[in-house]
Amino acid sequence: QVQLVESGGGLVQPGGSLRLSCAASGSIVSISTMGWYRQAPGKERELVAGITSGGKTNYADSVKGRFTISRDNAKNTVYLQMNSLKPEDTAVYYCSAEEILTYNSDYEALAWGQGTQVTVSS
Repeated sequence: QVQLVESGGGLVQPGGSLRLSCAASGSIVSISTMGWYRQAPGKERELVAGITSGGKTNYADSVKGRFTISRDNAKNTVYLQMNSLKPEDTAVYYCSAEEILTYNSDYEALAWGQGTQVTVSS
């Protein structure tokens, strides 16, 4: 079974930066799209950014120009560089991986990480 493990969350002041990482483990052959979602208290989970295996990216309007998603296919790892952070970016950030194929021919449509807390506050 594929597992996603996030790291890099924490407390940062407004205007600061954080870099999140998410590594997928298991006998993985390929992952189609990897992404980052976030969920603030009392709100629904929302897409922050996504990246395909070919490097095509998409971003939520609220983070365009401030956040950058990237991935290392060889390491099955996705990153989220977050700059110019705002208090409204405070949320639990979840990593996602879609269309996962493993060496024993298992297929998993969607996997989630456990989440990492990002708090932007002075």
